[in-house]
Amino acid sequence: MKLTIERSALLKTLAHVQSVVERRNTIPILSNVLVEVADGRLSLTATDMDLAIVDSVAAEVAEPGATTTPAHTFYDIVRKLPDGAQVEISTPGDNNHITLRAGRSVFTLATLPREDFPAAGDGDLPHRFSLQPKDLRNLIDRTRFAISTEETRYYLNGIYLHASESGTVQVLRAVATDGHRLARFEMPLPKGAEGLPGVILPRKAVGEIRKLIDEAEEPVEIALSDTRVRLSFESTVLTSKLIDGTFPDYERVIPSGNDKVVEVDCQSFKAAVDRVSTISSEKSRAVKLLIENGSITLSANSPESGTATEEVPVEYGGPGIEIGFNSRYLLDIAQQIEGGEAEISLADSASPTIVRDKSDASALYVLMPMRV
Repeated sequence: MKLTIERSALLKTLAHVQSVVERRNTIPILSNVLVEVADGRLSLTATDMDLAIVDSVAAEVAEPGATTTPAHTFYDIVRKLPDGAQVEISTPGDNNHITLRAGRSVFTLATLPREDFPAAGDGDLPHRFSLQPKDLRNLIDRTRFAISTEETRYYLNGIYLHASESGTVQVLRAVATDGHRLARFEMPLPKGAEGLPGVILPRKAVGEIRKLIDEAEEPVEIALSDTRVRLSFESTVLTSKLIDGTFPDYERVIPSGNDKVVEVDCQSFKAAVDRVSTISSEKSRAVKLLIENGSITLSANSPESGTATEEVPVEYGGPGIEIGFNSRYLLDIAQQIEGGEAEISLADSASPTIVRDKSDASALYVLMPMRV
């Protein structure tokens, strides 16, 4: 195997795949990236057995071939090479190592046989549709902050994606919850997604997809079965197992009788929550909201730090209500609201609260109160 490639092109491709590889692996081959060279292209593949990414790039190929080499070391070497360097990659006849040359630098890395690298099995993926990168970015950004990190409730460790109805309109809906807050985002159902079963995209796959689509401009082709998902765009293909579990009936958590509606300038509210929460204790992060007479008074106190209060004007004419929230959860939701005003719907101090962007009905957030 022998090829020459410009450093920045190689680095971009390596960056796409190497983050899938876990830093600590009990199976040596899973620490490696599969390097395949043929037909004027270099193809790199990385997997952790649940998630696999393949990315390819044009290269000057002198001799085709394939091998595997440690992913993170390979990436770190290329990252530290000078800008604009031409990198020559080659393997000798015995294929026991791979050599990288750039200018006066020469690196030799160990290899493992290409045959030991796990083969990716796609199986049949009957549901196929495409999304614009900006729509997929929006879907992920509006929901992923609410994904649970609690491994015992593994079925909450991802985004639940399914076809649904909003009134008379067919929608593609994404939901995430950790039991303390819930995020729901919906968009018109793309062509081909009719009858899409409810699937749970794992947290790690969601993170990798989000990084990969940052630079994407072409539509993202999505293919799904009950157990796997594949996303293809430009030179990259990501395949992931889905979480094998049943997502809870989230509709039951969304309250319907919240009649106390508060409208507040989101930027002012967000900044006030951030400032006041500086005082709240590290453990509870509690902030209390007193809503009455056209204002919200935010307050926090901790035995170690002291107290803080701040008043924010609001549009509200109902009876006074006092309610407490985890300030970090409140800020996570406030950061999703891009319009000027947030609409907060409450029932009482012990019931779930709904937060919406007044100018955008596609997203809805539910936040559980806490005793302060």
